[in-house]
Amino acid sequence: MKDQLLAALKAHQNQVDYLEIRLEQREHTSLGFRGPLLDAVDRNFSLVGGVRACHRGGWSFVTFNRLSELLSRVAEAVAQAQLVGQATTHLASVPSVEATVPVQMEKDPRGVSLADKRALLAEYNQLLLAADPRIQTTMAGLSDTFRTVWFVNSTGTVLEQERLDVSGRFGVIARAGDVVRQGFASVHSRTSYGALEGIEEEVLGAAQRAVRQLEAQSVKGGQYTVVLDPYLAGVFIHEAFGHLSEADFIYENPRMQELLQLGKPIAHPSLSVVDDGTVPNQPGSYAYDDEGVPAQRKYLIKDGILTQRLHNLETASILNEQPTGNARALDATHPPLIRMTNTGILPGETSFTDMIKDIEEGIYAVRMLGGQTNGEMFTFAAAEGFMVRHGQLAEPVSDVTLTGNVFQTLQDVDAVGSDAVWLTGGCGKGGQSPLPVAVGGPHIRIKNVVVGGR
Repeated sequence: MKDQLLAALKAHQNQVDYLEIRLEQREHTSLGFRGPLLDAVDRNFSLVGGVRACHRGGWSFVTFNRLSELLSRVAEAVAQAQLVGQATTHLASVPSVEATVPVQMEKDPRGVSLADKRALLAEYNQLLLAADPRIQTTMAGLSDTFRTVWFVNSTGTVLEQERLDVSGRFGVIARAGDVVRQGFASVHSRTSYGALEGIEEEVLGAAQRAVRQLEAQSVKGGQYTVVLDPYLAGVFIHEAFGHLSEADFIYENPRMQELLQLGKPIAHPSLSVVDDGTVPNQPGSYAYDDEGVPAQRKYLIKDGILTQRLHNLETASILNEQPTGNARALDATHPPLIRMTNTGILPGETSFTDMIKDIEEGIYAVRMLGGQTNGEMFTFAAAEGFMVRHGQLAEPVSDVTLTGNVFQTLQDVDAVGSDAVWLTGGCGKGGQSPLPVAVGGPHIRIKNVVVGGR
């Protein structure tokens, strides 16, 4: 396979400033229940590819799904790049690499029958349906995908990388009168189908969270000291700050260039944030990105100081910084964009007990139900909430919506927990979704948060 790609590359690479070919072989299985009914079974095998060329600053991208089309598609990508390029190509220089990266697999999902997968999912779905009479319906799914990606480019990089993703997704909708609540749980592994076995407790957590919220009263809107659980802390830093660290967003936005100057104090000194594509067995991890750059750990914020941002080869050259290995494509039919990997807050030294002990009246916000960001501003709806009174967790509350300016909120973080974890997520950008990522962090405490209720 590599020889075919290299032959097609060499036939045209001298006609443009940069040329790459990506070929992906994919085996995928997924099953889904909605309520008591099995409503989706999908098994497929595909072979697809993409060619990306750059000439005089102009980019082109062409896809194909048959190897017989390879030479013509490469020629087409080269011609298109020559047509649109009218400036100067800016690409950072990185060492070429030749490598094969196999999956370190424990239990291969391809060796598990479809009947066994269905039986396992049916068992979990029934657990959710039977968890409480107020549960109206369920959404339960299992999927496994095994990929092999071949990549060659005109700078001499030749890669073959395997990737396994095994996922379970579980949700419920519960109702009491006019009150409707949702609960979700997910499980992910990069190494073993066994990660989906014996997870009854995690699955039931989705039902328990939805049912607890049925009994919660709507929170009174106001300004509070808020403690975020590790999941919500990780989602907050990913959505509200991580996307601002993607260099394509920065160099196209003069205001963000001013606000996001490297070396600038941007957060409380206790806060450090990383984007780390090297964490073992996490959905955002890989050996090399989709431009052939090694994955790295980047300190976006270190001790409150803005330290790094996320780059592909082009933005690293334009901003005179080092490539960070953050060019990622959803698959070979999409061009790589600057994307996060596993983004999280590093642990501090404060226990959860100490974090809440001096809060007279505050809120403990757990997980995320939904939200949006708009430049500097964010709004997140917590999946669950609890009042904190006189240093103790008190009654559950619902409709907890957190709103604020991300830069002010980073300054208002005044305690970072010692209990960091990584959790599975999916990210969307430029029509490519859901890209596998992880979000992480410990509990964090933020003062003066505007909280809206119903």
